Amino acid sequence: MNNSVLAVGLIVVGYLLGGVPFGVLVSRLMGLPDPRTVGSRNVGFTNVLRVSGKQAGILTLLGDMGKGWGMSWATMHWLTDEGFIMLVALSPILGHLFSPFLNFKGGKGVATALGSVLGLSPSMGVLLLLIWIGTVAIWRYSSGGALAAFGLFPVVAIVNEQRQEFLVFSIIVSALIWFKHKGNIVRLWKGTESKIGRRSDVNPAA
Repeated sequence: MNNSVLAVGLIVVGYLLGGVPFGVLVSRLMGLPDPRTVGSRNVGFTNVLRVSGKQAGILTLLGDMGKGWGMSWATMHWLTDEGFIMLVALSPILGHLFSPFLNFKGGKGVATALGSVLGLSPSMGVLLLLIWIGTVAIWRYSSGGALAAFGLFPVVAIVNEQRQEFLVFSIIVSALIWFKHKGNIVRLWKGTESKIGRRSDVNPAA
């Protein structure tokens, strides 16, 4: 199959897979509240964890990370053009942010983006994950961990990666993550952001 045709096919598959709202699916299968109706009304890991507990949160996290990792792993094995590889890796992130199954709304993309980076560069993905975990462990803000990890993503990409396409990918992903967290940035600045581990069904946090 022509490399460009395969790439287009993988981009479409990646976008559709990225659009699968694992937070909604997990909650429905476990008989828990739809995350779109409680807490921050976000379909991602942090809101599911806060309103439905650790098991549902962890399953959501694994699902959202898995769809990013799966597409990146596939494209690294099936494509050779770096530009196409990065586009395929970006597609599940865009699908998660603008899900075709949720009227083109979605989560904030952190877990899916981490999965995509892990598939492209395991060492880089682990580094971002450690930055996220370390920041959350110190300040207890999930959004703060995401902003720290992806704010530093282009910097660590420059230091550790030789691929120009990867640097462009890192800038685009970081910009998307920061844009989707604009409300969290305001709340962090005002000191009203909810901390991770605090269960709530009213505070619009992460």
